Amino acid sequence: MTDTLIWISGASSGIGRALAATVPWSEARLIDISRRGAPGAEHVEADLSDPSSWPVVGESFGRELEGFSGERVVFVHAAGTIQPIGFAGEVDTGEYTRNAVLNSVAPQVLGHAFLAAAKEVDAHRQLLMLTSGAAKSVYPGWSSYGAGKAAVDQWVRNVGAEQEERGGVRVVAVTPGTVDTGMQEHIRQASERDFPKRQKFVDLHERGELANAETVAKDIWTLLDAGLENGAVIDLREVTDP
Repeated sequence: MTDTLIWISGASSGIGRALAATVPWSEARLIDISRRGAPGAEHVEADLSDPSSWPVVGESFGRELEGFSGERVVFVHAAGTIQPIGFAGEVDTGEYTRNAVLNSVAPQVLGHAFLAAAKEVDAHRQLLMLTSGAAKSVYPGWSSYGAGKAAVDQWVRNVGAEQEERGGVRVVAVTPGTVDTGMQEHIRQASERDFPKRQKFVDLHERGELANAETVAKDIWTLLDAGLENGAVIDLREVTDP
């Protein structure tokens, strides 16, 4: 049995894919949770915007952790969506609902499922959620995205405090910054009407100021051994910048 067991949601694209490609433990067993799957990883097929898929993920946690005798267990929740970009009350209702469910509800329910499955495991247990500066800043056109990330931040703060009381899982959230992924392409393709701050992100791209996804992923992995306070919500740029 491997000493390290890792789940990454959303490992088929974006920062999730970069995290899957840069796992720092050579003998780790990696399980991707996504619709499409990730290279080099086992796959739990799930559309996390659909609540009916969540029990499948919970079953994976329970099945793999029953009797686990390795040294480290990690769940990184990287799945999320920026779409639809546009004002509340104007965008497609189905897409807006999908955004709200995937960015806000899914992280809490999947996080809960991981904590329940890992409760009795005698190993170093870690839960890391990706968040965003949009949780604290106002971006017209990102109402559901920003609200979802704010929900993730508060969930992590509360659950980190709970795990200090009992449970012992290290729970943190990290803002990776502006990273050169497909999400940034979608932002640049948005109209000024739907996303008035679009030019800010166009300028970052044109000046070459978007961070490399694999560099960011490697920095995120280092946080797992950084001794962060349980329930910490941090900006990766504040930790890694000189």
